Amino acid sequence: MTTVNSSLPLPCSMNEVDSFLAQPKAGTLETLASLEGDVIVLGAGGKMGFHLSWMLKEGFRQLGKDNTVYAASRFRTLAGREAYERVGVKTLVGDFRDAAFVRSLPECPTVFYLVGAKFGTADNPGLLQQMNVDVAAELAERYAISRIVALSTGCVYAYVPPDSGGSTEDAPRQPVGAYAFSCLGRERAFEAVSLRCGTPVTLIRLNYAVEFRYGVPVDIALKVMNGEPVDVTMGYVNIIWQNDALNQIVQALSVAASPPRPLNITGADILSVRDLACCFGTLLGRKPRFVGEEAPTAWLSDASASHRLFGPPEVSVETMMRWIAAWIQRDGSTFHKPTGFERRDGNF
Repeated sequence: MTTVNSSLPLPCSMNEVDSFLAQPKAGTLETLASLEGDVIVLGAGGKMGFHLSWMLKEGFRQLGKDNTVYAASRFRTLAGREAYERVGVKTLVGDFRDAAFVRSLPECPTVFYLVGAKFGTADNPGLLQQMNVDVAAELAERYAISRIVALSTGCVYAYVPPDSGGSTEDAPRQPVGAYAFSCLGRERAFEAVSLRCGTPVTLIRLNYAVEFRYGVPVDIALKVMNGEPVDVTMGYVNIIWQNDALNQIVQALSVAASPPRPLNITGADILSVRDLACCFGTLLGRKPRFVGEEAPTAWLSDASASHRLFGPPEVSVETMMRWIAAWIQRDGSTFHKPTGFERRDGNF
């Protein structure tokens, strides 16, 4: 066994990672400068909601604007509501399946929609229908006169070979599995309201946002560090650093349209899972182990359209891998939420 490379640096102190992930960039500030009125983040309690809410509030602060940022969620999974309040975000606590709570939500001209269910739903198709389709239809109707950026997923596309370059936004939607099919239902819910009411919407088809504590590279790095085999059956992935993804998501307000504008957001590279594991082996001083053989296809997206609009992601794959390795070397905590990227049946 080789010696662990203990000199890998982090880009910030370990207690500042949330602030680091929430920093707005120039394009985001330009977008926020044009906004009038308040902003609401629906489904703000998940993996991206806290950083998006904080980014919006921080952006307004840097611009000298006092727009209110609301974060609506049950706040039961990751950051508690107190973390949002500490950075100036107003929290609204409730269940989106509760009609009275939906009616109580404030009018906001700008909406970010992050509501969704994924993990633990393989045996609960009713929950997928409720959270990914029915709630989307209800909230799209509730905010039909707003401008909406709604998160979807690259899982609405069919599997494609890695040499294809990935699915573009005009590729047929051919979801695999119950989760992906429910995400198609979410897109259709927003499409129906947008077409009927003229609501400007951007549908963000996101492939694997990554940060220190969550994401495909974290899953792979932990397996390598712990001597567990890495499954390479789903042999290829796209990834993007979460701060880059969030900055592009905010800027996607500028292209919202009716009918909705789909937009792939991910990195430029199609990456081999085996190669990622080998790289982490070098960084962490471990010899990776593997199970399975690479299938000829995977869920892959071509994000060249968003890169033309907003510029390519700033954080390279090599940089994020070094940051994640450094985090793991320091025994940094994770969210204990494996992505399930290895699954080819689409059930999570």
